[in-house]
Amino acid sequence: MSIVEMKVPTIGESITEVTLSQWLKQDGEYVNLDEPICEFESDKATLEFPAEAAGKLIYVAGEGDDLEIGALVAKIDTSAAAPANSSPQAETPAPAEQETKEENTPQPQTANYATGHPSPAAGKILREGNVNPGNVSGTGKDGRITKEDAQKAVQTKSSPAPSPEVASVPSPTTSFSRGTRREKMSRMRRTIASRLVAAKNETAMLTTFNEVDLSKIQALRKQVQEEFVEKYGVKLGYMSLFAKACASALMQYPEVNAQIDGNEVIYHDYADISIAISTPTGLVVPPVHNVESLHFADIEKKIKELAIKAREGTLTLDEMKGGTFTITNGGVFGSMMSTPIINRPQSAILGMHSIMQRPVNVDGEVKIRPMMYLAMSYDHRIIDGSSSVTFLVKVKELLEDPTRLLMGL
Repeated sequence: MSIVEMKVPTIGESITEVTLSQWLKQDGEYVNLDEPICEFESDKATLEFPAEAAGKLIYVAGEGDDLEIGALVAKIDTSAAAPANSSPQAETPAPAEQETKEENTPQPQTANYATGHPSPAAGKILREGNVNPGNVSGTGKDGRITKEDAQKAVQTKSSPAPSPEVASVPSPTTSFSRGTRREKMSRMRRTIASRLVAAKNETAMLTTFNEVDLSKIQALRKQVQEEFVEKYGVKLGYMSLFAKACASALMQYPEVNAQIDGNEVIYHDYADISIAISTPTGLVVPPVHNVESLHFADIEKKIKELAIKAREGTLTLDEMKGGTFTITNGGVFGSMMSTPIINRPQSAILGMHSIMQRPVNVDGEVKIRPMMYLAMSYDHRIIDGSSSVTFLVKVKELLEDPTRLLMGL
């Protein structure tokens, strides 16, 4: 027997531990070289772990285990013979007619490892549907659980047929659930929690507020949107306008764009603005670099690219690094007002909120305008109150008069 040990590789300088979030291949299954066998979740991204040799996979670690860099994850028995239907092309989709026949017609079953085990696609469906593979009958070759088997099992679980008695006779009393369940926090959620607590405990954080009239911004977007999309292939959104306004103000107020490092202050002559993106596993804040020098279309394209990668879990570690200032938009979820927490080691963060039609005083007259509350949290150790207020006022002025923003004034 020839064994290859699969160990957690070095992922990044600051990452010392990962969580094995899920296996992509079954224990004892034959795997090919470079075929992903599991996924690791670090505090910054989710990464696939490819097989370093072809052979039979032997689990060592389990799903949910926290593993240090260099820890043993699995073993591969390279002396194991490949099944007749196992090859790098084995997972290539078959023609629709053949696939339908294979999945709908029970295959001759010979008891072996495949019996009762799901295919990779079926396994993913069963995990997401919280269905035990042991409760599913496989109709594939040698009793293997197919994708269709898994879909039917999940559907049956989520939509149980009520008995005639239950459907026809109303319950005389109301039943109140008092069930509880306990789940391990994901590595990303644990990291977010520890960083937020550290930000509260290790910074002198204050928040200053203002409001901005977005009438002219809305008029500008309406006026140029069609031509903008036609020329650049992306919409002119609020985020690029806010990012550009913040970048312009950061160049004028360098202390807001700085960070503390021990007894020194690091100033940046560029604005790398981190954009908060909500994902199923938590909030990530990848930066858009050199916003002060980018065109609005380039900012929109980069934000769109980062958002897609974040929600698909494909952000790289390099794409998560850096950032000198952060913008978070709670308004997309309906937030009217909040106090955002600083994204350390940065010194300030701007919170956007819902746009509300409100009555305001305009040259002595009451008018209804699209208004947004702005909140900027900052580290008072490095940013004085006067700097924070004047910075936020500058952002407000640029947004209320986008001509100044476009002219770089």
